[in-house]
Amino acid sequence: MDVRKGWTSVRQPWQSSRALLSIPVVLIVVITVVDQVVPADIHLGPLLVIAPAITASFAGPRLTGLIGFLTVSAQTYIGWHFGVLFSRNVLVQILALAVMSAMIVSFCAVREQSQRQMAQVRSVAEAAQHVLLWPLPERIGPVRIACLYLAAEEEAQMGGDLYAATRIMSGVRIMIGDVRGKGLSAIGEAALLLGAFREAAYRHTALPDLAAALEESVTRYLADFEPIEETGERFATALLLELPDDGHLARMISCGHPPPLLLGPDSDLVVPSLHPAPPLGIGGTGPESYVIDEVPFEPGDILVLYTDGVIEARDGDGGFYPFEARAARWNGAGPESLLHHIRRDLLAHTGGRLDDDAAVVTVRREPDIHQGRHGHILHASRFGHGS
Repeated sequence: MDVRKGWTSVRQPWQSSRALLSIPVVLIVVITVVDQVVPADIHLGPLLVIAPAITASFAGPRLTGLIGFLTVSAQTYIGWHFGVLFSRNVLVQILALAVMSAMIVSFCAVREQSQRQMAQVRSVAEAAQHVLLWPLPERIGPVRIACLYLAAEEEAQMGGDLYAATRIMSGVRIMIGDVRGKGLSAIGEAALLLGAFREAAYRHTALPDLAAALEESVTRYLADFEPIEETGERFATALLLELPDDGHLARMISCGHPPPLLLGPDSDLVVPSLHPAPPLGIGGTGPESYVIDEVPFEPGDILVLYTDGVIEARDGDGGFYPFEARAARWNGAGPESLLHHIRRDLLAHTGGRLDDDAAVVTVRREPDIHQGRHGHILHASRFGHGS
């Protein structure tokens, strides 16, 4: 940790509060001075309550209490200056200022306690979300990965969207999914699907067997925990991606999930035509229900996996985000740079607030040291199908 940077971060809020503190102090001085020069029938002392009220907007109870004390002292001085300190009117004004200042300080104390509790809850939520949604490694096997997650809930870092990647004996497996719903209410089902994938990805050699295992886990979970009023309405879409080490291709199974984008080195963009199976949790289907689609995936190519929160994001006029067109515009950028462009452009399109969780994962096959570019590549087309 950079000690100087840490000290600067601690010092900056204090310097900001100290600078703002000059505003109520100046107000107290100005009101006190002006009250002494205006005609005797004009009384500006009650305006002193503005000072602690302003202080409460940026300071804690201690500084607010200090300004409140100065306010009462200023009103006391004004009464003494005109020789009416013990008159009923001035005593009532002093008492009113003291009561108002005490109420403002109490409000600051309650607000500060609520902020501490909120910060504690947020830190716990962030820790839990970090455990559930592990950050993907930048490099795993023959591919380089970058990921982006934008949660619809302001206080959340994870919602119903999810992704995971793992190394297996013959290559790399990646999953991106979307649980019905958004925000914190969908985290339980997302956690279940992530855990099921991390366990089953090692145990099932064939990709259809993995899809069937995930279907079984989600169906069993919904049978136990799905509310009666939501029977049949909760499910999860998922795209399973397998990148073997010994061939320049990608195998994938779509369980009701949007197909990925394939960005080639020649600035072309292809949307593979997949054979989607029903979403997970819809019904108990076996391995024979899942079709493996194979897509040529050469060194330098980038697969862009995403959830429907990206393509369904709307601008102020209700227009959908033109994801394919924007991704094609930035073709040629690396995985991290591509995500940077997408994130900035997506938030600009939606005005900085999403209606649904959104996740994007970019996967680029790195050059193979042992094989040439055309080793084990299908040249007939940019995408094809397998079973």
